[in-house]
Amino acid sequence: MSEELDAVDARILDLLQRDASLSIAEIAEKVGLSSSPAWRRIERLKKAGVIQKQVTLLDQEKLGFNFEVMASVKLQLPSRENLEKFENAVKEWPEVVDCATVTGAVDYMMRIVTRDMHAYDDFLRDKMLALGLVSDVQSRIVMRVSKRTTAAPLELVLGDLKEG
Repeated sequence: MSEELDAVDARILDLLQRDASLSIAEIAEKVGLSSSPAWRRIERLKKAGVIQKQVTLLDQEKLGFNFEVMASVKLQLPSRENLEKFENAVKEWPEVVDCATVTGAVDYMMRIVTRDMHAYDDFLRDKMLALGLVSDVQSRIVMRVSKRTTAAPLELVLGDLKEG
């Protein structure tokens, strides 16, 4: 769909991903449209799947989730069946906020959020290792987050639109 996006679409997407609570009228004003065309563009972007959903981001620390780990996970045998079994289990574990299959010496990289180190240890023992699929977990405790965003880098799309 990127070839169908124009600079106004990109600006609308940028506004929405920074603050999904903006009204159609506010978005329209900021991009120089009236409300109806702005609404039609947003609906088109939703139907095309560019806008997947609109959510509220929460402050995890204020909710008591003060312990974050980046874990690399290696399965004993990375067969199709074991990969599917592991991925289905991950979908049920609320502590896992990101999980991706990766290339290299491990099978998965995960971001895990818990209350504290003891809760993380419980998660490892009672959930991840209890599956009987994992041969190794390398845990890296997050000390400080330098950057975290859910925003797509629309500046890259805007650059393409300006050049094209």
